[in-house]
Amino acid sequence: MNKTQNSNEENTTFFGMIADFFKTKWSYVLLFILFFMTIVSIVYFDTTKSETVASFKLDEFEIGQVADRNIIAPNSIPPDEFYPFAIEQGEKVIKKGFPISEESYHKLEKMSQSHGYVDYRMFANKILFMLLVLVLWSILFHPSLLGKVFQMKEPILEAILYALILFVTVVADKSLLFQDEFHICAIIPSALCSFLIAILFGQRSALFFAIVSSLGILCVSNFSVVPCLFTLANSISAAKIVRKIERRTDMVFSSIFLAVFNIVFIILLKVIFKGSFSDSIFLLPAVFLNGFFSGILTLGLLTPLEIIMNTASVFRLMDLSDQNNPTMQELLLSASGTYQHSMMVAQLAENGCKAIGANSLLARVGAYYHDIGKVEHPEYFTENQDGKNKHDDMNPSLSASVIKSHVKLGIEKAKALHLPQQIIDIIAEHHGNSVIAGFYYKAKEKDPNASEEDFSYPGNPPVTKESAVVMLADTVEAACKSLDKPSVPRLEKFIQELINAKVEHHQLDNSGLTFGELSKIKGIFVQLLAAYYHSRVKYPNQKDPDEIEDKREIEKKAEDAENAEIKQNQSEKSETSKEENDLKNDGGTKSDGTENQKMKNNVFVSVQDGLDEPEWISKIVPFEQTVLEKISAEGEEVSILFCNDDFIQELTRTYRNIDAPTDVLSFENGETYTDEEGSTWRSMGDIIISLETVPKNAEYFGVPEDEELKRLLIHGTLHINGFDHGEEHIEKGVQPTGEMLTLQEKILGELSDIHIL
Repeated sequence: MNKTQNSNEENTTFFGMIADFFKTKWSYVLLFILFFMTIVSIVYFDTTKSETVASFKLDEFEIGQVADRNIIAPNSIPPDEFYPFAIEQGEKVIKKGFPISEESYHKLEKMSQSHGYVDYRMFANKILFMLLVLVLWSILFHPSLLGKVFQMKEPILEAILYALILFVTVVADKSLLFQDEFHICAIIPSALCSFLIAILFGQRSALFFAIVSSLGILCVSNFSVVPCLFTLANSISAAKIVRKIERRTDMVFSSIFLAVFNIVFIILLKVIFKGSFSDSIFLLPAVFLNGFFSGILTLGLLTPLEIIMNTASVFRLMDLSDQNNPTMQELLLSASGTYQHSMMVAQLAENGCKAIGANSLLARVGAYYHDIGKVEHPEYFTENQDGKNKHDDMNPSLSASVIKSHVKLGIEKAKALHLPQQIIDIIAEHHGNSVIAGFYYKAKEKDPNASEEDFSYPGNPPVTKESAVVMLADTVEAACKSLDKPSVPRLEKFIQELINAKVEHHQLDNSGLTFGELSKIKGIFVQLLAAYYHSRVKYPNQKDPDEIEDKREIEKKAEDAENAEIKQNQSEKSETSKEENDLKNDGGTKSDGTENQKMKNNVFVSVQDGLDEPEWISKIVPFEQTVLEKISAEGEEVSILFCNDDFIQELTRTYRNIDAPTDVLSFENGETYTDEEGSTWRSMGDIIISLETVPKNAEYFGVPEDEELKRLLIHGTLHINGFDHGEEHIEKGVQPTGEMLTLQEKILGELSDIHIL
């Protein structure tokens, strides 16, 4: 009884799963049935022969005529009442240069009148083969392998294009001109279809389509390898060529490139399969025109397809990225703070996606539009407020409702603008279902039973990498504005905390992002925001009269530093001085047990993500403390970042317009803040040093690496303290004469007994 009951339950569950599948996937099932019926029709047409589709017309021949061609039976035809003889597949019915016999003429009659004959064995073989191709198709285009959840319009268009390729090939194969396995390559429209799919749906879709379409060509070309390989090479090349185009006019150049590639492909196939080059005068121009007109036709078909299917093609996204369009202008005029926020989020998202190989253009455009719902009530959002916060006088639940509404309003506005679904998804997912924490905790103070759900955004967490990167960029850009001192170490720590919070609250679970990719995204965000908050980089030839002290002040500062050092040397014994210096560096106590005073300056040291931390890194802080004392700095904070050449080259390219790595860069800050103990600190700025360039400099100047590293630290410290060396640089064998470099070498000489490496 129990076994029977369990069996019934299993059957019920099994049939229930099938019923659920058909209920939720009925549109895909219907598409599969229609598509398969279309394929069956094309294959049936391919296996039939008639006068109109045969390689000859009967009235072109007569008995006794000398044949001007060879005619070979493409299929076997059994005997019947009118023609009681059989024709075997591959039989040479007439032979070029020989008279046509009565028997041969009757065979020609039989072939031309065999309208209804089908080679059922061949038909069955091809149908089974196409079934296997469709199974492969379903595997390749599964969201887990495709890397995205596609909409119904994508498989519909791909099915239509696939059927088009097969139909054109079958029809061409029945004509005299294209019966040759090399000639048929000139008419297959695979490049056109690959262009369209790559632009409308992405390169991966086009590459997978190239695989299944080449197998389809293999089937309908009687399993000839040449057309199959040509289609595969031609389609993959088309998908690769258009991967980085941004303007519609680029399609013309893409067409020319593909046309040239087609010639190369056909020549290689001729060589590999020992084909004759006697037909080159026809074949080479034909395959060239195939590639060229594929691109031109793509241009003509793209616009109507973009309108009908509303896809996020590269051209559509480029049109939407125009900041002069009415939507962007409305955002600028109605919510200027949101507009500026969106521009910064777009920069972060675009560069974050580039770092992980995602669609950077989609992320940038999605970021432009992610907050368009704020246009309706811009005054309720912090970035658009001029001091007074409207939420101060509102109930927390009402405030949360207003904040949440911008997502819904943004979706409605995006649909009204007929934006692509991918952009709408980014708008809907950029907050996921996260809690509006500020208002939630305020509500909890009034009512401990306040529900998180009432203060959560109504959307779903991101399901694509692009949407997830926009979410992170939106969070990081908004949060970092509240950071008191946005130095590189603080930005790194703060951004990591923000990303960790998104992971802990399961906002990135469905996005497909890996921890390695999150690390790359964090690195890019830190780099861009550090540059944004330190908009000026001190480098040769740059002077700012508002920030650089005059020469007399510089001289006085250097003189004071020198006098302070002399005084200290005279008043302190060497042993006591050493003990106190050690205690300063270690923050410990004196030998008599009394507590040592705190350091006069703060130094933060970090290493670029992905680089191994050097063993000597702990010696940087005490050395930098000593340098700061030498220039009489007090209450200052300095951030030092050690990186590789690629990192510093990116900064050099951005801020010095020089696309090459350098040894040290200085970012002067000057902002002040008060800590929890009431002490006031001034952020001098950031010093960036390339670990890869230090040994190169040392070798070039013929000095120890330890000396070169100390020189770069002193150099950067003087820069962020207002010093500038103008046109003068440290040169091999040349003693500096300028104020800054002279002071630099003086301090370096005084600290020669201290070793870092």
